[in-house]
Amino acid sequence: MHYAECGSGDDLVILLHGFPEFWYSWRHQLPVLGRQYHVIAPDMRGYNLSDKPTRVEDYRIEFLIGDVLGLIKHFGKSQAAIVAHDWGASVAWVVAQRHPEAVSKLAALQVPLPAAWRANMTFAQLRRSWYMFFFQLPRIPEWWASRNDFARMDEMYRKTAVRPGAFSDEDIEAYKEALRQPRALTSAINYYRANVFRSLVRGGGETPKDADGRIRVPTLFIYGEQDMAIVPSTVRDLGRFIDAPYRELRIPDSGHWVQNEAVDEVNNALLEFLSEGS
Repeated sequence: MHYAECGSGDDLVILLHGFPEFWYSWRHQLPVLGRQYHVIAPDMRGYNLSDKPTRVEDYRIEFLIGDVLGLIKHFGKSQAAIVAHDWGASVAWVVAQRHPEAVSKLAALQVPLPAAWRANMTFAQLRRSWYMFFFQLPRIPEWWASRNDFARMDEMYRKTAVRPGAFSDEDIEAYKEALRQPRALTSAINYYRANVFRSLVRGGGETPKDADGRIRVPTLFIYGEQDMAIVPSTVRDLGRFIDAPYRELRIPDSGHWVQNEAVDEVNNALLEFLSEGS
């Protein structure tokens, strides 16, 4: 796994990005959190400069969990605080659920835990999630996303960011360059192919530890309320699934790319959350 690194010290913080990004998603958080913590932002499996296994099943959630646990071990730690967005959040929730001993704190951005996702599912959310089902097709999603030099990626970042100026031309070019890496786009889409149908049906890929779907580590949930992909009702009452100190930060004028749109609000919330009890 390739990673960006900032800061030093005894406390390890791991930042997990989502689709279709890479470590650069955390460019506004790395230097700020790095003043107090040893911060690692990996390119998740299949993205940018990390290895890209060729099989769809290589992107199942159990392997993504193993990557996070392997990073913690690589840095000589028994646990880390995890801050995660989008697909990274999906992975982080399950790491905290199955391996609470490895997670000191969890901050999840935009995406709820699997049990809440299923409990809060509505027709409106299914409509917003159309792309998850489209991505199950072979080859066509890759053509659709990459045609005209990833023009749809450019359009997505510009049109779905609620706050103007969240992404510069240079930022978008960096995201495109990461997706131009051999097999990177297919690997990113394979997250959906390997996990979506399994996660929508209880029991798909779950272990006995997942039985009640509960989280037992201190948790912060950050949600930009104008998310184009996840409707507010889908993140309703998350606290009922968490048997630990829990707080939420709702940001009314931010969209899905919350750590890039609401930089100061997110950074301040993370610093406060991570410092509590230290």
